[in-house]
Amino acid sequence: MDQTKQSRMTKRRSMPAPNKIEQMISDIIFKHVKDLVFIMKVEPGYQFRYLFANEIGLLHAGMAPGDIGKTLQEVLPLDRFTRLQKQYSKAAKAGEEVVFQEKVDLEHDKQVFGETLLTPVRNVTGEVQYVVAVTRDITETLKEKNRLIDSEQRYRSLIDHNLDAVFSIDLKGKILDVNPAAQLLTGYTVKQLKSRKITSLICESDLPPFHELLTDTKLGNAKESLDCRFMHRKGKFLTVHLKTIPIVIDSEIRGMYIIIRDLSEQAKSTELIRYMAFHDQLTGLRNRRALLDHLDSLVKNRKKKKIPFALLFLDIDRFKYLNDTLGHLVGDQILKQVADRLVDIQKENCTVYRQGGDEFIIVLEETGRLAAGEFAQKILSRFNESFYFNSQEYYITPSIGISLYPNDGRDAESLIKFADEALYSVKEKGKAHYQFYRSDMQSTGINVIALEAHLRKAIEREELELYFQPQVDLITNEISSFEALLRWNSSDLGFISPADFIPLAEDTGLIIPIGNWVIDRACRQIKEWSGKAGRPIRIAINISPKQFLQLDLVRVIKSAIEEYNIDPSLLEIEITEGAMQDTNETIPILKRLKNLGIKISVDDFGTGYSSLSYLKQFPIDVLKIDQSFIGDIKNNGKDAAIITTIIHLGKSLGMEVIAEGVEEQTQVEFLTNADCEKAQGFFFARPLKANEAEERFIIKTETSS
Repeated sequence: MDQTKQSRMTKRRSMPAPNKIEQMISDIIFKHVKDLVFIMKVEPGYQFRYLFANEIGLLHAGMAPGDIGKTLQEVLPLDRFTRLQKQYSKAAKAGEEVVFQEKVDLEHDKQVFGETLLTPVRNVTGEVQYVVAVTRDITETLKEKNRLIDSEQRYRSLIDHNLDAVFSIDLKGKILDVNPAAQLLTGYTVKQLKSRKITSLICESDLPPFHELLTDTKLGNAKESLDCRFMHRKGKFLTVHLKTIPIVIDSEIRGMYIIIRDLSEQAKSTELIRYMAFHDQLTGLRNRRALLDHLDSLVKNRKKKKIPFALLFLDIDRFKYLNDTLGHLVGDQILKQVADRLVDIQKENCTVYRQGGDEFIIVLEETGRLAAGEFAQKILSRFNESFYFNSQEYYITPSIGISLYPNDGRDAESLIKFADEALYSVKEKGKAHYQFYRSDMQSTGINVIALEAHLRKAIEREELELYFQPQVDLITNEISSFEALLRWNSSDLGFISPADFIPLAEDTGLIIPIGNWVIDRACRQIKEWSGKAGRPIRIAINISPKQFLQLDLVRVIKSAIEEYNIDPSLLEIEITEGAMQDTNETIPILKRLKNLGIKISVDDFGTGYSSLSYLKQFPIDVLKIDQSFIGDIKNNGKDAAIITTIIHLGKSLGMEVIAEGVEEQTQVEFLTNADCEKAQGFFFARPLKANEAEERFIIKTETSS
């Protein structure tokens, strides 16, 4: 026998027999696979008998080896038999594969989900003789699928219910998907948006920074945000805040989300508040703050060149008499006509401001002494013409004091002060003319010094007193809060107006001990009234900007609260907008006050520089609408719009809104309709002494209740 033939015979002997190979395959398929395998014989009447089941199939079906040869009905519980009989019959009758899923309850409350494939096997005549069942455990697969579905639903819920517009775009800027807010923002439907690129909705002049933002986002270095103008379907542009978020899949950026917030209404509110901050609400002229900004700018720009300018301080002679005699309504109309006449006179490089009350200031740029005198004479001549109101003729004269830069002063306050002193000199010498400032004009010095001497002894002599003005709930007419107002009745000088002694107290530093006295008395009154009324009574006190910045303020307030054992929330601290401008100092103080539990309110809101950022940063509880907006609600649409805006703004930020200076029923009705919470003013009650307020609003309320 040759070597090649012998080698083939040796190999043939070393190979397993065919039946052994089949056995190995059977072992691999039926014993080692994790799927459940059953072979069922189809018998008449669509009965199904077990011919084979692998070990894992027997285990999970709860069968014993002796169950092979039995029918489905003999082996399985009735409910499971019924379900499987239906599926097996379907496969046998149709002669087609059947796939179904079922849940199986195991021990220890464990559940598994299986997916079964039934494969019919035909004999030579084409009849279905066997059904092979292969069941695979899909529990984890199903859980993962459900997790993906849940994640998708959460994502859709988050996107679809987002108030901001959300755009999904590809790397080329094509819009792939949008949420309902995006449709509302743009005015387009989903179908219309999906046919566009996001850049087609951006204002052309804003495209360069927008492209830069997209590029950075594609690189994974997205900026935080971008403000730009966004086009609505009707052609108008909206001011929006735009933010991009890269879509990262398998560590690769595949697209991005663009989230857009409409800032149009906020921009309008900001512009309105800014207008309010720099303009007088009665006359429409620029106000004192605008004046100070203008003067500071002029002084700064002229320090090197020393280009002169003039400041004219003007007030109306005997205006208080006119106001008291004819009423505030006529007085306000006269002030408007005066403002209109001054605006008519103004020329290039001339700006008119309303300082307050009947005081006006005119700034003449690049103007020396001669030109300033000529302009003042022009004003006096113009006022020789009479004024008319309600068919009545009135003759009004102004007095004018003039200061010059840089001769009289080199800063805003000095120029205003010296022009005021020149004006005072005019008043003393007969009114209705003008005068330039001279360094010897110190007419008020002795009076101020004497007033200061008496003020220093006011607390010791018990000449100071708190009056209380009720704050009325416009819905229920209930009174649960008051504003405390400081009054001084000097034993030597008589009653002194707060307008005279409060500024003096600020200038001399006396405002600190006076303010501490006010805090103590207010806390004592809260304790007394809350006990008598049997309900909480809140009292608001004004804190001057100088006292507000004192390091000892929080300790003084805390000490008074603890001494009288009152609820801190019943003490309200009123601060002006001016006190909030230095945020570095203001924020820590306000936070310490809030930690005590007291209420914080902004007094005379809208008369200073009202910044939205202040309302966002500071823990403010109450906004008080200044009375200058209230007086002419029914005749002045701007005042009404401003008040409505402030109320809406306050309520949107969760703040209480209180209107000051309410004097007429029409004002009450307007504020009530505008959803203002509280109001105070002469319509309800003048400021009252403690015993009078107690008798009218504390004890009386207790009795009636």
